Amino acid sequence: MGTTSRSRVRWLRYGALVAFGIGFGYVEAAVVHYLRLALGSQLDYEVPVRRVYLDLGLIRFVDPVHTMLVDPDLARAETAREAATILMLAGVAVLAGRRLWHGVAAFFIAFTVWDLTYYLFLWVLTGWPTSLLDTDVFFLIPVPWLGPVATAVTASTAVLAAASWWYLRPAAWADRSGEQTAPTGASTPGS
Repeated sequence: MGTTSRSRVRWLRYGALVAFGIGFGYVEAAVVHYLRLALGSQLDYEVPVRRVYLDLGLIRFVDPVHTMLVDPDLARAETAREAATILMLAGVAVLAGRRLWHGVAAFFIAFTVWDLTYYLFLWVLTGWPTSLLDTDVFFLIPVPWLGPVATAVTASTAVLAAASWWYLRPAAWADRSGEQTAPTGASTPGS
């Protein structure tokens, strides 16, 4: 396979990861938008906490006094949805990665694009966040993670840059002998 074909495949796969992340970011923003419309003022990110497991200043891992989603059944469903999100991202990473660390990079590309576009689409749909200093619940597994939106945006931007570099570097698309080859499933001469 020629250099141009390898480059095209590399960028096509990268583009597919980014497209998946963008689409998934919109889906996530729509779900949160629906939750906010359904719960209205009952949704509270500033609930009192029973215990702070770890406070790093820009992110806190907490045990709230009561669920942030009002109803324990809704909280369980939302936690399961988050676990399903990780499974979907892992599935896409397996399909897009050539080997273990290449797949890890693919996972983080899809994850960070999803996270960044989630905030963009949530702002378009709801006008929130109004500031990068607004507090958000980043994740619920294994306990709620709280912090300013700026923490998620900064971390995702940095991880996206590193994961993109790792994923796109030509060595990641070479076979173990150093010769660049097509990703699994692509046809090669003589096959």
